[in-house]
Amino acid sequence: MNRDSEQEKIALEHGAAKLFLRCYEKEFGIKMRNIWHNTPSKPDVSCYKGEQRLDIEIAHLYASETEAMAVLGRPLSIGMQRDLAEMALEPSDQRLHCALHRLLAQKAKKQYESEHPWLLIRNASTIWHLDDFKAVLTHLDVPKGHPFQQIWLLCDFYRGELVQIL
Repeated sequence: MNRDSEQEKIALEHGAAKLFLRCYEKEFGIKMRNIWHNTPSKPDVSCYKGEQRLDIEIAHLYASETEAMAVLGRPLSIGMQRDLAEMALEPSDQRLHCALHRLLAQKAKKQYESEHPWLLIRNASTIWHLDDFKAVLTHLDVPKGHPFQQIWLLCDFYRGELVQIL
């Protein structure tokens, strides 16, 4: 990964962590402070939840690789732009369920140097919203053997629509 990509990744993780801490603090009244980034064997960021250290692995959810490229400001071919337009016109519960399941399965395979890591999934897709997630989460299976104490979902990239998956 080149330096620019690494900086972009850290900025995305920091933004997700900052939004999550703000939402969690507002919802539960527990002080959440001091975000710092970790080495690869640990979850992406750590902070303090009250007086307790909390380690958080962060994942961004996109509807497709093409959408990820668009959201991250990468150049898109005309065909890719057409695919995005079609996808936006036909959002699919099945596509959301598959994307969430795939992301959870990938994260479930990892091991972290942390006693109680949490997973934070931040929706980065423009086609899925809180109601879409509520519909899908009722029948979403979290893979067994995952390392996470809790799993949270930020349903909107900018606002605090926080849902606990586990």
